[in-house]
Amino acid sequence: MTPDATPEDLREALTLSAETLPGTWGEPIPLTTQPQLPPFPSHVLPVWLREFVDAVAEETQTPADLAGTLALAVLATAAGGRVIVQLRGRWREPTNLFTVVALPPGNRKSAVFAALTSPLRAAEKLLVSSAAGRIAEAEVTAKMAREAADKAATQAAKAEGMERDGLTAEAIALAQAADSLEVPNEPRLLADDSTPETVTTLMSEQGGRLSVMSAEGGIFDIIAGRYSGTPNMEVFLKGHAGDWLRVDRRTRAENIESPALTMGLAVQPSVLKDIGQNRVMDGRGLLARFLYALPESLVGYRKANPDQVPEPVAEAYERTVTALTLSLADWTDPAVLRLTPEADEVLGTYNERVEPQLRARGGRLGHVTEWASKLVGATARIAGLLHLGEHLGEHLENGYTQPISADTMNAAIELGDYFAAHALTVFDLMGADATLARARSLLSVIEDNGWESVTRRDLFAKVSRSEFPTVADLEPTVALLEEHGYLRSETPPRTGKRGRPPAPRYVIHPTVREAKA
Repeated sequence: MTPDATPEDLREALTLSAETLPGTWGEPIPLTTQPQLPPFPSHVLPVWLREFVDAVAEETQTPADLAGTLALAVLATAAGGRVIVQLRGRWREPTNLFTVVALPPGNRKSAVFAALTSPLRAAEKLLVSSAAGRIAEAEVTAKMAREAADKAATQAAKAEGMERDGLTAEAIALAQAADSLEVPNEPRLLADDSTPETVTTLMSEQGGRLSVMSAEGGIFDIIAGRYSGTPNMEVFLKGHAGDWLRVDRRTRAENIESPALTMGLAVQPSVLKDIGQNRVMDGRGLLARFLYALPESLVGYRKANPDQVPEPVAEAYERTVTALTLSLADWTDPAVLRLTPEADEVLGTYNERVEPQLRARGGRLGHVTEWASKLVGATARIAGLLHLGEHLGEHLENGYTQPISADTMNAAIELGDYFAAHALTVFDLMGADATLARARSLLSVIEDNGWESVTRRDLFAKVSRSEFPTVADLEPTVALLEEHGYLRSETPPRTGKRGRPPAPRYVIHPTVREAKA
């Protein structure tokens, strides 16, 4: 109420005051360090796989998330590179996956790994045994062809005149024939903590198909270049997407038309936190390609004498995974899985639900857009794997000829939602959500000072300059705290028409003021 205030000024001031009058405080929404995450929905898996996952989890007294996530990687190892899912238009998704489960030490990760990957290793041995005869025959044939070419070249070198020309042409033809003979490589499904160069070579030898399965996190150190000094993740990026890969080496060039790399890893949570700080890995988008699971450890709550995996359940798992792997091993052109109209509609609805969550302002997945933008595609990949697991039992051909159903797509979407919830917490652990981390820091400052209300300037004077270099950097963090009910912004009415508008004050929730009392 200044002498030069007009009636319009008064009405504006009263309106602002009415808008900012504090009402009844509600209970603040916690800024939890780790929200309650959903358990792995093993009930959506095919019966034979669900029974084995649950039984292994019971026998090893580990969260079902570990066996369940690895089970998806096992299916992707069996089918990756041999099956694709046809969506709309040119949109196709391969069926290879990158998965990682994070659990602290002492959670029997190795035991679960051994149980889940056992049929893959058995299938690999069968493939090696079956190929041994063909490889030996090809090696002998190639050796004889090379010796014949060398002998012809020697004879041509000794000849003269017209005879030399004829023998030279014959030697050239024999050399070309020898070079055209290929000796098949020994079949390989699995690799461990291999270097990127080794992975590239193995994929080239295996027609682009390979799986890196490991119960340790050493592969991340190798990719980051901790031992070589140079990060090398090209094969992992293109191996996930299925993009053409060419690597020129000193002795040869390796071309992989349609790479399909699967990764199934189990690591300690600290490994995820460390790799989250690696700007090269994050910047290239490698971390955005993984499906993450961060289950709660059962250490301290485990049974001393749990039920063992029933023999029929173990046999069904071994038989089905082996059959799936062997049935696809010799495929060169991939099988194409299509969607029923109902499944296509379900996926479209899911896409519409996810898309608004990617918005930078207000989107639930806005701070992990690079990961979340791949969520619908990853869900389609999972649907293809569930479809194969459902149909490739006693009648292997059924899975290739029948389209993916709406029920299978809904099951995949439930898994997609599970991985989305876990990814949010994992990326928070990696420090991806900077606003949330700053909100916790700012809330701690407010609690320490016990303010009833505080100006923006006074609040800025108390915070760390490394987190909040300017006053403007406070705004998104304050907005988040206001959304969670920890404070309210009040803008004092202007006392005149000239000068800057009044800076806002923040009224603090009573429970925050009393937290350190």
